[in-house]
Amino acid sequence: MSFKVSTAKAKITPTLASNPYMGGYGVQAGLRVASSSTPYREPLYARCVVIWDDGNPNAIISLDVLALPRSMHQALVPRLFALASWAKSDFVIQVTHTHNGPALVDELDPFIAYNLSDLTLIRSYSSWLEDQIVAVVKSALSAARTSVTLDYSVTSMNFAYNRAGLPYAETAVPVITARKSNGQPRAIIFSYGCHPVSAGYQNLFDGDWPAGACSAIEGSGTNIFALFLQGPAGDQDPAGSRDWPLRDALADQMATAVIATAGSPGRTLTSPIYTSYQEVQLPLDIITTPANLAAVRASYVTRMANPEGQPSWYQRHAQLAINKIDNGDTVTSVSNPSQVWKFGGSPGLSLALTGGELVSGYAVYFRGQFGGPANLIIGGYANEVCFYVPANNFLPPLGPAFGSYEGGWDPDFPGIAGGNLTVYPQIAHFRAGSAGVEAATINALTAQLS
Repeated sequence: MSFKVSTAKAKITPTLASNPYMGGYGVQAGLRVASSSTPYREPLYARCVVIWDDGNPNAIISLDVLALPRSMHQALVPRLFALASWAKSDFVIQVTHTHNGPALVDELDPFIAYNLSDLTLIRSYSSWLEDQIVAVVKSALSAARTSVTLDYSVTSMNFAYNRAGLPYAETAVPVITARKSNGQPRAIIFSYGCHPVSAGYQNLFDGDWPAGACSAIEGSGTNIFALFLQGPAGDQDPAGSRDWPLRDALADQMATAVIATAGSPGRTLTSPIYTSYQEVQLPLDIITTPANLAAVRASYVTRMANPEGQPSWYQRHAQLAINKIDNGDTVTSVSNPSQVWKFGGSPGLSLALTGGELVSGYAVYFRGQFGGPANLIIGGYANEVCFYVPANNFLPPLGPAFGSYEGGWDPDFPGIAGGNLTVYPQIAHFRAGSAGVEAATINALTAQLS
């Protein structure tokens, strides 16, 4: 059995006429609109690598956007499924999570996060983006296939720090290299867990340090294709003063390390590739009895008056929550994709990806259970990004007394949604404990990896 690869990429940068609204940071400073007749520092891309395993395709798609909402992913699945003879688990869409990308429908909620009520351009661009994703996968499937070997190495970076104050930071940089018969790389897939916010708040579209690293890697040789997989970056930020110089410096550091690592073969990966996909129900900490919903509604009414002086998106979220309660639109759990690919080898390699913004404690746990970064690549931001995926130590009663953005709650009303869940809108934060979000996430991935 043998491997081949085919690749494709397409520019997805909006024009000012098609969608000037930028996604990310909007909750900090209101509506942000791209400027300049050339509204980007570096183009945004949709990238696709197809790994052909004895003629069977497996596709990784990467998008330079902040988050892919559930509505877009669910619309894309049947369209992508129709392109090849493959299972749903054989293709994965991941976002790099750049904070200088375009605003999309649903998440972050454009009205709550950016106070944007006219969504005409955002809807039309989101629809166009769906078409571009289908087109780039179709192009990759029909592109010339190069016979390759696959090998795996791990290098390291240390520019991420734990912004939640926890005692672990991401350092592992996994590198999968698809190598031609002459030993030269044809495609390089690399990962690291760190928020792409090094450029800071800008008015130009840009893919931040992951995009810069991909460009540098592709420029280092002939016909090399680079694709970045975002790791467990939920609580990991880059150190340094955020602006274009930091973005470029981190991109260069990452590219240099990846190029050096791919310069010589790592551990051989073998066929076949086994894939699995499931949607996991993550429980929300909400009781839907009339009495409790009345109490939750009263808390949101108080929050509407803004006694704590919170930013205005909290009030917009509170109004949405009240409307949901009044309309009977309350849910007790939300779906989150969980996807695993297993490569053969001595030992093999597992790629484990969840939806949402996965916090890094999950990586610490799963690496401890499944052989460390030498045997496991783990990340979030896959398929659907509709919330952070916190662990128990981000949630009451274990979470910090001052609340937790990643955990989705605030100390003024710890029983209702706060933090990230005001812009990834839910009426409650996740449940902690043995029947909560951590247990559901761990149980699902453990079953798939075992």
